[in-house]
Amino acid sequence: MNTVTTAHYFENQFLIAMPQMNDSFFTKTLTYLIRHNEEGALGIVINKPMKVSLEDIFQELDIDYPSEPSSFGQQQVLAGGPVEKDKGFIIHNSSKTWDSSISASLSNSEQISICTSKTILQDIANGEGPEQYLIALGCAGWEAGQLEQEISNNAWLTTPANAAVLFSRDFDAKSAQAAAILGIDLQQLAPTAGHS
Repeated sequence: MNTVTTAHYFENQFLIAMPQMNDSFFTKTLTYLIRHNEEGALGIVINKPMKVSLEDIFQELDIDYPSEPSSFGQQQVLAGGPVEKDKGFIIHNSSKTWDSSISASLSNSEQISICTSKTILQDIANGEGPEQYLIALGCAGWEAGQLEQEISNNAWLTTPANAAVLFSRDFDAKSAQAAAILGIDLQQLAPTAGHS
């Protein structure tokens, strides 16, 4: 009898760091998984604001923007992960696409895109960008089988991604909001977990 095993991938889902996560970068993080397949996984941490604003990014890249009043100084850029820290990733709703935009469907058929184009930043500066967006520097990567092993070791909890949590600016509450999708209160989870 031949049995076919089908791999279970977590693309377009959230990874919630479990309380026992003691990695210096990933403790208390929420990561949006852009890609997950037999070759590995790629994600962007979406709740770790840096001491860098969107205005700082515009100045660094010589992007013109209205000087007064500017809300860009209050918009925080996220630390997207420990890999490629100097590369920018823009997650945005899909009302419009830009060069290098890769589209994705969330669990409830909401459409989003991930982009690395400077053009989208100029459009955001001009008020012609997407309605909802997050900007992150860096990403997170896992080799083939690495993420699956970490999940089986209870390092991560997975849940379907949705736009409300993804684009929320309440960075401190994002992990709890993602866990609530599953009906889980992160405050009730013990910092040590076992297997039954």
